Amino acid sequence: MKLSIIIPVYCVEKTLDRCVQSVVSQTFDDLEIILVDDDSPDNSPQLCDAWAQRDARISVIHKQNGGLSEARNVGLDVAKGEFITFIDSDDYLATNTYAEVMKLAETADIVEFPFWRFYGSSKQQQIIFKDTTYENMQDYWLKGHCYEHCYVWNKIFRRSLFDHVRFPKGKVFEDVSTLPLILINVKSLKNSDKGLYYYCSNDTGITATATGSELQMLLDAHLQVMAHWLDDRYYMHVLNIQLDVCRMTGRKPQLPKRRVSPFAKGLSISQRLKTIIINTLGIKILCHINKRIRKS
Repeated sequence: MKLSIIIPVYCVEKTLDRCVQSVVSQTFDDLEIILVDDDSPDNSPQLCDAWAQRDARISVIHKQNGGLSEARNVGLDVAKGEFITFIDSDDYLATNTYAEVMKLAETADIVEFPFWRFYGSSKQQQIIFKDTTYENMQDYWLKGHCYEHCYVWNKIFRRSLFDHVRFPKGKVFEDVSTLPLILINVKSLKNSDKGLYYYCSNDTGITATATGSELQMLLDAHLQVMAHWLDDRYYMHVLNIQLDVCRMTGRKPQLPKRRVSPFAKGLSISQRLKTIIINTLGIKILCHINKRIRKS
């Protein structure tokens, strides 16, 4: 078995068929599809079983509800493929995606491919990569701006990378906690301009509805990475998360003090203004200003 595709399933009866159809229609067929029903209360479990009856490559695991991380971990425990990938069940793939990216998988530990972010909304944005090979994961994280697309669903992983890594149970934004642990053992990562994943807009998803406590989990994950990999642009990326955490929870900022050049490459105009404030007045004052502006 070449490729294992793990699809967690929970309350997706409206989108599950579209997701699975996009996988079974792939021209690359040396694969298994693992549907992990996380005790979904809608019609999703029945849809999973129906798909398994229609396609022998599909297996279904019904389990007690434990969240996305646990569902992915259950899939990892039974996956037989030499390579692993994931799909969220409200998303889908362009035809021929796996055939294109699997051509590169033999010569890399991870292959990353393009995607639409928030597809179907006014915020939709297509993220396209140039064909690039990284052998230094710090360069990938910082120069490749991995932290801006730190997802597992637009990547093909060599199975061995998960031998000692699992997704953290009980946490959201789990990809940001998990991917850096995987990168520790990566010798070669390839960006491809082929393939396409549709990350669909979901008004009820965690990205759209995250609470202050949930954003704190995201901030904590980035703070751990920052202890090892850090530059000005990444710092400003995490600063925006810190501002939201301060505004929503009232907690004091945790982001360490750093003097950031307002002329750093890749910063937006608003970020350049923020650098001036934190350099002169500090992060705590910026958090206070941000909270006042967002209230008005």
